[in-house]
This record gives sequence, structure tokens and C-alpha cells, in this order.
Amino acid sequence: MRKTILTMGLLVTLGAVGAVQAQTIKIGVIQPLTGSVAYNGEADVNGSKLAVKERNARGGVLGQQVELAIEDGECQPSKTVNAAEKLIQKDKVPIISGAFCSSATIAAMSVAQKYKVPLLSGVSSKSDLTDRGNEWFFRTAETDGLLAHAFATILVEQLKLKKIAYIAVNDDWGRGGMEEFSSQIEALGGETVQKLYFDHGTTDFYTLLTRVRAAKPDGVFVAAETQDGSILVKQMKEVGLESLIFGVGSWATADFVNLAGSASEGIHAAVPYAHTLQRPENLQFVQSYQKEYGELPGKYSVAGYNALNIIMDAIERAGAADPDKIRLALPATDYNGPNGNFKFNEKRQAYGFDAVLVQLKNGQPDIVAQATVTAD
Repeated sequence: MRKTILTMGLLVTLGAVGAVQAQTIKIGVIQPLTGSVAYNGEADVNGSKLAVKERNARGGVLGQQVELAIEDGECQPSKTVNAAEKLIQKDKVPIISGAFCSSATIAAMSVAQKYKVPLLSGVSSKSDLTDRGNEWFFRTAETDGLLAHAFATILVEQLKLKKIAYIAVNDDWGRGGMEEFSSQIEALGGETVQKLYFDHGTTDFYTLLTRVRAAKPDGVFVAAETQDGSILVKQMKEVGLESLIFGVGSWATADFVNLAGSASEGIHAAVPYAHTLQRPENLQFVQSYQKEYGELPGKYSVAGYNALNIIMDAIERAGAADPDKIRLALPATDYNGPNGNFKFNEKRQAYGFDAVLVQLKNGQPDIVAQATVTAD
């Protein structure tokens, strides 16, 4: 009789645990948490966690608490595929946010299409990702082409950059950003004097920079993330390269400024977000992020924050944590975030939010120009 009572008690306990688990909606996240892009991946995860914490405090989604299932893709296509497979098959997530580097996101897109699970990227900016006809892929990031189109005229006509050397990380994003900016600047009369590439995790840029210095460019375009970029700009100062530096990547983030130190002063960056944006939604976000993490948010922090809010809104509209219903609900997005309003066009590319050209002054991103991402 005693054994029967104990067994019944165990069943009741297990049943209670199952009931708690059933009240949780799990969302997948793939970001680089190790390797040379880990600073940026961690910032995206921090923004994602803040969005979920705020939503859970308001009652969650569909009356259920939201839980993140986070995997490290290292910005490598093969590891990102493995992470996506695990999240879909083992964790049973109905949607994934990720996967940072465009090459890794391209790999994850095929997994999303295979299993019919939506994939939303808040970071990957290679222009053609939304031209591939993958109905399971959505993007809330700006494209390299848009940034180049918005700010090339200012770089050439106001900053007087005529001879440009281009340096980029040798991946889909780096190559794409270089080509977008060089083509726009050349169309305005600028001259390309060099195009050079480096690998993720490079620590010695001296030979490359000696070649750049010899070309005597007015400006040097750089596509790099936090770790690589901070090493690169410090070595630029060491070799006496005095050209104006501009580019895309993590230039306007606190991590980059902390690592680069005085070498960051004066750099121009085309980015989708700066914490100095004067919007009520951003002032609240900056306050909340600082309270949670003790530092200012950057473009990747807000990317994760926006992506998760858009995903959670879509699940609410879908009425269920069902992949196909979420996919059908995402196009109706009308989300007002720290850096503007987000909607999707017919290619599932977000538009309506802001992008800015900033110059780093005393460690702060001073906004030089601002543009709105259009639906085109």
C-alpha cells in the first residue's frame, strides 16, 4: 500500500512538472559565442534576453512564459547548421533568431526551409539574402546596399574622399559590403586604389597596412567586427596611416571603443543604430539595458532586442507556437523599436527603421546623418 501511495505521489509531481513545462514557449537563438566575433554575438544574446525578460514580466506570450534555447554557431556555416538542427529536432523550437555572419545565416536558411521553421536574422546584412526566394527567411537588419546608397554621397561630397582603399574580412558579409560601397563611391567619381581581405581572428595586419599606406588613400573603408576591427585600427596608428577611416561593422559599440581606445577617435561608421538616437523608445531601451548589464547598448544589442520582440509579437498574432502559423503572422509586423518602426516587404525584408552615419568623438557616436530604410 505504501509503494502505491509513493508511486501516485511521484506521478502527481511529474504531472505538475509537465504542466509547468507546457506553459513555456521556447524560441531558438544562434549566435557566435566563441571565436573572434563572440563580443558581438553576446551583445545580441543580451538584447534578446532583455526583450524576453520584459515580455515575461508583462505576462509572456499567449499567457505563457518565453524561454530562449541558445546555441553557439561560431559564425561558421557547418556549426550553425548543427545548431539549427539541434534546436529544431531536439528542442522543438517553432522559430529561430540568428545566425549573425551572412555565410552562417545562408547555411541556416537551408535548414529552416528543409524543416519548414521560420528563421529571422536581425544582423546578417549581405544584400541578396532576401532575394533567394526562401519563404521561411525574414530579416530585420539593414542591407549593405542600403547603407552604401544612403551615405556614399556624404563620404564623397562632404568628407572629400576621392581615393579609397578597401579592407574587409574575407566572408560573404565583408566581400558584399566592400562591393556595395566601392560601386556606389565609384559612381560618384571616387577612385578605388586597393581591395584587400583578411581572415576572422587575424592579429597581424602590419604587412597589409604597409601596402595601404603606400597607396596614399584619402580614406580607408573597413568591414570588420569588434575584435578584428579594434586590432586593425590600433595597428593603423602604429604604422602612421593618417587616412580617414570609415566603414561598416561594430564601430559604434562600447566594446569596440573600449578595445580600440584612442585609435577609435574620428572613425566614421554607417550603422543601423547608435545609443545616442533621440527617440523616446530608445531612451527607455538604453536605460533598461544599462540597468540590466551595466553598459551602453550597441547595434547588436538592439538587433537581438528587436528580433525577439518581433518574433514574440508574431507568435501572439499566430495564436500558437506553430512554425507555419508564425510564418504567416510575421508579414503583418508593425513594431516600434528603439531605432524606428519595422514592417516587412514582399521579400520579407524589414523597412521603416533608421540607419545612421556616426563619427566617434571622445568614445561616443556623434550622429552625422540619418536615413530611413525604405521598402525598395
